[in-house]
Amino acid sequence: MVLRDLPEPPDPGPGEIKVALAARGVQYVDVLMIAGQYQTKPDLPFIPGSEGAGNVVAVGEGVTAFSAGDRVMTRHSPGAYAETATIPASMALPAPKTMSLEQAAGFRSAYTTAYHALVQRGRLQEGEVLLVHGASGGIGLAAVQVGKILGATVIATGGSDEKLAVVKENGADHVINSRGGFRDRVKDLTDGRGADVIYDPIGAEVFDESMRCLNWGARILILGFVGGKPALAKTNHLLIKGASAIGVRVGGFNDFEPDTAAANLKVLVEWADTGKITPHVSHTFPLDRYADAMQAIIDRQVVGKCILTN
Repeated sequence: MVLRDLPEPPDPGPGEIKVALAARGVQYVDVLMIAGQYQTKPDLPFIPGSEGAGNVVAVGEGVTAFSAGDRVMTRHSPGAYAETATIPASMALPAPKTMSLEQAAGFRSAYTTAYHALVQRGRLQEGEVLLVHGASGGIGLAAVQVGKILGATVIATGGSDEKLAVVKENGADHVINSRGGFRDRVKDLTDGRGADVIYDPIGAEVFDESMRCLNWGARILILGFVGGKPALAKTNHLLIKGASAIGVRVGGFNDFEPDTAAANLKVLVEWADTGKITPHVSHTFPLDRYADAMQAIIDRQVVGKCILTN
């Protein structure tokens, strides 16, 4: 990666807006995409970053939803690691009034992932037990907050007591340092039943142990493999527990079910506007320190979101 001066993006055409970006979310997906290890492989060279926030500086013909000066959250495919971007107006939303632009830049991807996973894929019901792995990460902490709003008892795992203290402050009912395992503690907290929904962005050994924490009819949600490798589901455990292993990919969901995705986002923005959910930003870096920001993600230093600012 290099930092390079490029010509100013073109003025917005019909249906487009031009945004002066003030903040950009840094995600593990960005790290994978730059390494060529993500399912989406943009042509080289490309500008990384899939989410940002800033102020509208110009609007194209036919755009009525935005005016110059409006604060917006932006979606990119990719292109957010820049100072200015011209994008379709449909890829922007008003930034929630309760959030700074730094918080807004880290809102969209984490919370749409968590909401889709728990509502459409996990069918989480009020009163159920939700077990969230990697709870201090961006999508993990979002799942803790969303799960509590949906009425679940939330058990959160992670490898650092310091990070888990932040997770607890963000609504988790119970936190477990998973370095010594978590199965017995989950069983103790649920009177031996196990969890109804397990939210797993880790994979590997975490998935394997999660299979021992299934309540009858449980749903284990597969969101990624931060632990390094996919796991092999033991179908005998699923059979005995009447359980389901379910893949979650919000990008595919957006493509194949755009109306439901838009309805999800509307709910999340309403929650944000009323202060029910707030992204936690533990690290900010100026844009020219993009490498430090990505290394913080790789080294698992971040709690919640890492943001590149101007």
